[in-house]
Amino acid sequence: MNYKIENGKLTIFLDGRIDSSNADAVEKEITALRDKNSHDVLVLDMDDLEYISSAGLRVVLRLKKTETSFSVINASSDVYEIFDMTGFTEIIDIKKAYRRISLDGAEVIGQGANGKVYRINDDTIVKVYLNPDSLNDIKRERELAKKAFVLGIPTAISYDIVRVGDGYGTVFECLNAKSLAKLVAAEPEKLDYYLDLYVDLLKKIHGTVVKEGDMPDMKETAVKWAEFDKEYLPKETGDKLLALVNAVPKDNHMLHGDYHLKNVMMQNGEALLIDMDTLCVGHPVFELGSMFNAYEGFASLDPTISPSFLGIPHELAVKVWEKSLAKYMGTDDKEKLTETENKAKIVGFMRLLRRSIRRGGLNDGKMKKEIDFYIEQLVLLLEKTDALV
Repeated sequence: MNYKIENGKLTIFLDGRIDSSNADAVEKEITALRDKNSHDVLVLDMDDLEYISSAGLRVVLRLKKTETSFSVINASSDVYEIFDMTGFTEIIDIKKAYRRISLDGAEVIGQGANGKVYRINDDTIVKVYLNPDSLNDIKRERELAKKAFVLGIPTAISYDIVRVGDGYGTVFECLNAKSLAKLVAAEPEKLDYYLDLYVDLLKKIHGTVVKEGDMPDMKETAVKWAEFDKEYLPKETGDKLLALVNAVPKDNHMLHGDYHLKNVMMQNGEALLIDMDTLCVGHPVFELGSMFNAYEGFASLDPTISPSFLGIPHELAVKVWEKSLAKYMGTDDKEKLTETENKAKIVGFMRLLRRSIRRGGLNDGKMKKEIDFYIEQLVLLLEKTDALV
């Protein structure tokens, strides 16, 4: 009988069958594991259990009576039905197993910091989280997506959670939808048309007020980035960066947090937002900083990143950023656009500097060049910038 003990939670993995022929032996083995491992919570994982008889149910019931905190997870449909018919689901926390799917041959249509998005057929996409223990993250993203949808943001809604290998994914219905990245790559002559839709959706997001506390505050995260970077920047630069971030006013308007062409899908002429785990609130400069990174920042020293990340050439990625900014600001005034872009660059490079340092870049030759470049850019930009808003 396999088991694991983490932070006071003892999880015991059951497989095969539990019936009158082995129920006593199973109970003795569970008891031995309970006695051997001090714990506050006991969980029975029935992912590989095919059948449980009344004798097995009695074992479960005795565990319920003797444990302070007890639950059952990953019960198959057949096993869950037995628990349900006998009334066990009313007295014990029993969770049904998630459907398993294979991604063999599936097309990758998007990728972010937390996971990849695959198309599994014409009608369906699935986001698979990189962290195998991601159920809480998935549930959080689903809640954020629902809140955005209720507030009028066109977004794909998750209707199922599935198991993918050792991890989890969330399934969305996107009937014949294609990402704007794929459409722009296929029809660059229609770039302005697609960017009009792209920017209109961005303005709709930024024009939406969110109830206090319903979504994370991006400013709080940005302040932490600045506090971290301050230790690696020249003192005057670091002090100014932190002061400028702190000076950004609190704002309860919605931000996507990772807004780029791969996270917007076209379905029946409508732009739909996907990958909602980064939803937050805050000043638009934080969104613009993230967008700058997607199109230019990440690829500052390596233009080949754009094709691998966005699926479009670097030159086109730069054009998307420049045109998007002009359409968003509603101006072709180069001085105004440069001023705004510099503010976005400060936010973007601030985030990239922290990211590279936290990934051990100070001890890696290639990443150390990136870190030096980000520091150089921040010094230059902050010399001529007195506000981020």
